[in-house]
Amino acid sequence: MEHKEEFIRFDWAMKRLLRDKANYGVLEGFLSTLLSKQIKIRKLLESEGNQDSEESKYNRVDVLAEDELGVLYLMEIQNETEVAYFQRMLFGASKLVTEYINRGDPYDNVRKVYSINIVYFNLGNGSDIVYHGKTEFRGIHNGELLSLSSFQRQHFKVSEVSELYPEYYILKVNDFNRWSTVPLEQWIYFLNTGDIPADATAQGLNEAREKLRTATMSKEELRAYYRHLDNAVILRDNITTAREEGLLEGRLEGLVKGREEGIQQNRADTIMRMRAYGMTDEEIAKILNLPLEAVKT
Repeated sequence: MEHKEEFIRFDWAMKRLLRDKANYGVLEGFLSTLLSKQIKIRKLLESEGNQDSEESKYNRVDVLAEDELGVLYLMEIQNETEVAYFQRMLFGASKLVTEYINRGDPYDNVRKVYSINIVYFNLGNGSDIVYHGKTEFRGIHNGELLSLSSFQRQHFKVSEVSELYPEYYILKVNDFNRWSTVPLEQWIYFLNTGDIPADATAQGLNEAREKLRTATMSKEELRAYYRHLDNAVILRDNITTAREEGLLEGRLEGLVKGREEGIQQNRADTIMRMRAYGMTDEEIAKILNLPLEAVKT
């Protein structure tokens, strides 16, 4: 039986593949779809997430991109619950504002920053899957929106005050499993499920289908990738277990149980995928560092 084509998770791709200029089209497609305007990446810059600590390598991945106009895009994927994540978003955007202007430069040189956050946990309290935050000033007496003067609009080449400030996007992708004809929802479906159906039309997804196939990976790359999946799935299982069983209030026994069940289920899924690529049980056992008996059961 022909097995379903498998694609590399977006967080792994961001860390290992999409930093190659030849693959910028995938990120450009995602950004263009989200922001509803064409984005052309000029280069990728060093970001806080370019690290491989044991905690961060599967919990958080980020990429900092600069477009041809000097606008900065901080794209972050967060797998594990973080209570102060809203403040983290603020800190990340504010840090870029201060880092990318030289002392003594006029404030005209303050960069526009987009903070784009893909979260695999239940951040805040809301039922939508995409949230947009921006800065506006309104009169406390009449509710009037403070606008730019004609000179400011011409000088800064923007139409609203909010366009001068950082903007934030939050994509809560964890529970979105419905395929759609809407381009942004197609991207969110891929971010959650890792699947790209043949009728995908969103910008960047067809390129992702070519660039992010697991079939193109070496055995060593597959070994590292599947270990990453193990850790990511464990994190997500822990979050779900905590939410459903009240473990955020300290029910640690259920958390341990959820972690063990997540490990077992993910291991079984991983073995099935590797067999689908024609690997023997002996090869799988060696790659996953498991006893041969554990693979065969």
